[in-house]
Amino acid sequence: MTSTEAALREASSRNDELIDAELIRKWLACGLGWLLLFPTIGAFISTKFNYPTFLGDLPWFTFGRLRPMHVNGVIWGAFSTLFIGLCYYIVPRLTGVRIWGERWSHGLLWVWNLNLAAAVVLLALGWNRGWEAGEFPLINVVVTFLAIVLLTVQFLMTIKQRRERPLYVSLWYLIAAFIWTDVNLILLMLGPYHIPGINNAAWHGLFIHYVVGLWITPAGYVLIYYFLPASVKNPIYSHRLSLIGFWSLAFFYPFVGIHHYLYSPIADWAETIAIVSSMMLIIPVWTVLQNFFGTMIGRWQEFSRNLPAKFLIVGSLMYLVGCFQGSLEALRSLQQPTHFTDFVISHSHLTVFGTFVVWAIAGTMYVWPRLANDAPLWSFRVANWGFWLVTLGISAMGLVLTAQGLQQGFMLMAGTEWVHSVNAIRPYWWVRTLTGISMDVGMSLLVYTLMKTSLAGAR
Repeated sequence: MTSTEAALREASSRNDELIDAELIRKWLACGLGWLLLFPTIGAFISTKFNYPTFLGDLPWFTFGRLRPMHVNGVIWGAFSTLFIGLCYYIVPRLTGVRIWGERWSHGLLWVWNLNLAAAVVLLALGWNRGWEAGEFPLINVVVTFLAIVLLTVQFLMTIKQRRERPLYVSLWYLIAAFIWTDVNLILLMLGPYHIPGINNAAWHGLFIHYVVGLWITPAGYVLIYYFLPASVKNPIYSHRLSLIGFWSLAFFYPFVGIHHYLYSPIADWAETIAIVSSMMLIIPVWTVLQNFFGTMIGRWQEFSRNLPAKFLIVGSLMYLVGCFQGSLEALRSLQQPTHFTDFVISHSHLTVFGTFVVWAIAGTMYVWPRLANDAPLWSFRVANWGFWLVTLGISAMGLVLTAQGLQQGFMLMAGTEWVHSVNAIRPYWWVRTLTGISMDVGMSLLVYTLMKTSLAGAR
């Protein structure tokens, strides 16, 4: 062992004393549970496209009740729960101090997950505030807001007490993600019933993109900027590029939300700003991708056996494709054949799941064995099968949704009746359901592997 490796091992061992392993394990276990539930609901929903009576005619199992569960569940249940658990691992290691107010965190875990469970029940009962990705009943939004405010205070106070004065880029993005989301949830509490007319649609466009761009995106950057260098044991390629990415995201993303309303009564100047901002997002996208692939220089030979790194790089490729789609659909000429079609659904799945949920899975794959007394992964082969099922599933889903969206869009532009356009794309929905099942099976294999790893480490 070289002196550098010995120093790294000593630093890692010292940092182990700063984390609450049991707390992190509980957060991640809850996140993995939600990860199994909410994407599975998505597979049920896609089946209903071809078989509308699938699951019967009970109100609980209708499309209008299930889809809000799926969308909100993936965002706030699967991704956010895993992200928060991983923050409890990352922040102490980057600050050199224990989490401030750590004793609150176990109670917060219960509040967060019971609130999610209550939201699922209320959505099933028909409580819905009408904003896509913001359907949670008001009481659930308030509890989510208070929980994130408390998390914000915890992490900011911890960062304030840090031993190392320079802030690593993951902490930059973490601070921004929590503060931006505190503000955005206030908009959600006020928006659906207090902003009239077309302005309501405009504000909803801003809200839903703030959820993706100012919560999920910086949160995802927190994870990959920490776990990619850690998993491949290589320093981040460029700190300067990371800061360019941060400030360009902060400057351009707040204005992109209206780019889904280009042919609406919203003012043309607002639509044009959204288009320009959407195109300028190429700056943070390319800077972070350059950083990620630059970090892999000299480490590709270890890639095949490094599951966290494999998930992180696949997520980065999905990010490139998904963001390219998002910029294209923001152009007026290209929005005509894509708006209100599954092209947009392809974009959202490639980014939210294919990128950010996959990055959260990567962080969990890195952290979980270390929480189990550094137990080796129970079965690399089973976990690798899970990786390939998830990767092939989301890749095929993105491709088929893009194809069917473009086909339907051009058919409608040619004057085809809407019902005929739906019949033409029904075969694609079969493939969509199969890709969703592939992803669900892959995630199940990953969760099973992690559970077996934990049991082995407890012996």
